[in-house]
Amino acid sequence: MTNELTDRAFWTNYWESKKGLAVPIPSNYLFHKQLSQLVKLGKVKTAIELGGFPGYYTIFLKKYLGVKACLLDYFIHPGIIGELCRANGMDEKDIQIIETDLFSYQAQEKYDLVLSCGLIEHFKDTRDIISRHINFLKPGGSLFITLPNFRGFNGWIQQTFDRSNYEKHEIACMDPELLKKIVQDLGLEVKQAGYYGKFSTWLENWNEQNVFVKGFFKAAWFAGKVFTKIIPFESKALSPYILIEAKMP
Repeated sequence: MTNELTDRAFWTNYWESKKGLAVPIPSNYLFHKQLSQLVKLGKVKTAIELGGFPGYYTIFLKKYLGVKACLLDYFIHPGIIGELCRANGMDEKDIQIIETDLFSYQAQEKYDLVLSCGLIEHFKDTRDIISRHINFLKPGGSLFITLPNFRGFNGWIQQTFDRSNYEKHEIACMDPELLKKIVQDLGLEVKQAGYYGKFSTWLENWNEQNVFVKGFFKAAWFAGKVFTKIIPFESKALSPYILIEAKMP
């Protein structure tokens, strides 16, 4: 049994079916506060985004924080990368791109920051995939990992209305305490580990849903937003993401 829950064909079909990927990345992009603070306090000069095609965070780090950024992924579509760079007033040469299999690639360089946003949950062996992040990390460097939280309401939405997508995720890894322990066991100092975001949910197969599902989804989304606006809190039940930040000694 392989470690991967997806394959190249899955990602090729996934990305080629997406429309409107070449968009300007805003300065307030998701996790911008955490990344901006991390770069400033850690004096980050270099970073690598693992499994991050089409490279939104690579673009964000270069465009707004002046970081020398690299994107590494198993699947790279040059056309989409070019369009995205141009949409952000950049050239493809402004970022480094490595198309390779993370499980066979030997790190040629170490970085101040190693990040992935939505990668580790696609592998069965969570400790192994996290350890591969650390292979790229400089002494004193920072690790930043985010992933969706499918163990609450958002997970119920995925399981009920997009079962095939839900099954492409390792649900057991969506546990901040488990991730914290793994990272600590790998020798890093954990700075934060927890749920992120008050409430949100989504469906990758939105266009395939019927009018009744869309109506229910919109009503649930609105109710969740109103509830967490009145009583703002982050939780396993409602938060859409999990975030962990750690530092190499």
